[in-house]
Amino acid sequence: QVQLVESGGGLVQPGGSLRLSCAASGSDFSINTLGWYRQAPGKERELVARTTFSDGSTNYADSVKGRFTVSRDNGKKTVYLQMNCLKPEDTAVYYCNGILDHGTRLDSYWGQGTQVTVSS
Repeated sequence: QVQLVESGGGLVQPGGSLRLSCAASGSDFSINTLGWYRQAPGKERELVARTTFSDGSTNYADSVKGRFTVSRDNGKKTVYLQMNCLKPEDTAVYYCNGILDHGTRLDSYWGQGTQVTVSS
């Protein structure tokens, strides 16, 4: 059974930093991509950042470029999101998403979500 387990959310003041982690567990898969989406109240879920595990290439939402950094640890099957210069508009539930390769198919998995609140 594949699971994505997130950690690292919380409450932070504007201008502060947080680091999110997401570890993929289970067997019989390789990781195609791991990344982060977020959903604020009343808004649709949106891509924040993701990385391709084979070559480390990354994609970012325009709203977080220069402030957030996504990185990976292939051995630990883990993706990180370092969030700096946080703004109130970054407040949302952050979800880890993984596209995993089971050999004959690719499947998408979601973590349970972790709340990030930016407020003074």
